[in-house]
Amino acid sequence: MLVITSAQQLGEQLQAWRRQGQSIALVPTMGNLHAGHLRLVEVAQQQANKLVVSIFVNPLQFVPGTDFEDYPRTLQQDSEKLERLGVDVVFCPDVNTIYPGGMETATKVIVPGLSDVLCGKFRPGHFEGVTTVVTKLFNLVQPDVAIFGEKDYQQLVIIRRMVKDLCFPIRIVGVGTERETNGLAMSSRNQYLSEQELGIAALLHSTLVSMVEQVKEITGKADFIAGDIHLIEQQAMHELESHGFQPEYIKVCYADDLSEVTTERRNMRALGAAWLGKARLIDNLEIK
Repeated sequence: MLVITSAQQLGEQLQAWRRQGQSIALVPTMGNLHAGHLRLVEVAQQQANKLVVSIFVNPLQFVPGTDFEDYPRTLQQDSEKLERLGVDVVFCPDVNTIYPGGMETATKVIVPGLSDVLCGKFRPGHFEGVTTVVTKLFNLVQPDVAIFGEKDYQQLVIIRRMVKDLCFPIRIVGVGTERETNGLAMSSRNQYLSEQELGIAALLHSTLVSMVEQVKEITGKADFIAGDIHLIEQQAMHELESHGFQPEYIKVCYADDLSEVTTERRNMRALGAAWLGKARLIDNLEIK
């Protein structure tokens, strides 16, 4: 396995693969890898001949006052995990490689309409940072396919829209959320939870499970109205608050574009974000 830090060395390796007719997959990460990330790697290896995993803690997507400085950086352990899985290249650039002219004056990529709702409403500028760095990684790697987790479902929807709008010749594959035995979605930020908080953190997941069943029940009725879903969302918020969570939102949206639910019957998604102590937890579930 090659560990590459420079764009030039990466380009030379990619060019050699392409001369051989090899297809290339990309898994973008911020490191501190857990089983959810490793599942993305396994899926990616089924999609292409060669695999690049990027590790870059992107300062542009951290909202001021959040955990950029404290975000866990575990490159040595991450590299060992990836080598055991047979990854071909780990690309771990520094900030100057990704933002050679500095972040303040860097060209930004924005996906309007999707980036300022749900998580974007509470983390202004976050998705602008995500789409900008992913665009840069797409340009550097030029993969045939890129793999993203469904845990960050809004991010996945935004990236799919960006790829379509900017005509990137890249296939985007979403992979289901890996969970702990109690249902808690795996996340690098779960380590911020205290032992007591870990005992109740899975309530976010179980609350969404209950919402899914309720939404299925009411949308199956002939007299279904969107106001019924609003009541379910409110009840879920109150349930989490009563157990010590600080919810940012609990929402049911149409799955393809995150728009508000009307009486139209099509696939939906239940999504939630809530603080528990120092950890910001997110989760989502499909509603067919």
